[in-house]
Amino acid sequence: MTTNTPPQTPYKQLRRPTTDRMVAGVASGLGRYLDVDPTLIRVTFAVTGLLTGGLALLAYPIMWFLMPEEPPGAPAWPHPGGAAPQRPPAAAQAAPPGYAPTPPYPPATVPVPPSGPVPPAAA
Repeated sequence: MTTNTPPQTPYKQLRRPTTDRMVAGVASGLGRYLDVDPTLIRVTFAVTGLLTGGLALLAYPIMWFLMPEEPPGAPAWPHPGGAAPQRPPAAAQAAPPGYAPTPPYPPATVPVPPSGPVPPAAA
């Protein structure tokens, strides 16, 4: 007896991306992990840095050191559910039984008014 279990979605990982980064990728990694725009994380870093007199900005280099870098083959952001959607190749997409593609339509003909003087409008 076999059981069909749905495939597990990969768990969220706090990593620094290699593609979407400004300085070290800390804000982008946090944005991906929290499902928030990385710009919002960057603004939060700046505001907390100003409000604490620069003390909160020490968190950035610490996180830079502690957060691992994303592997090179990881999918691009944003990828909801932890994985980028994959489309099967065109050859793998089979047409339903009895399906026949329609031939392309002939080019449309647009009536062109005759050239020459325009007759006067009826009064």
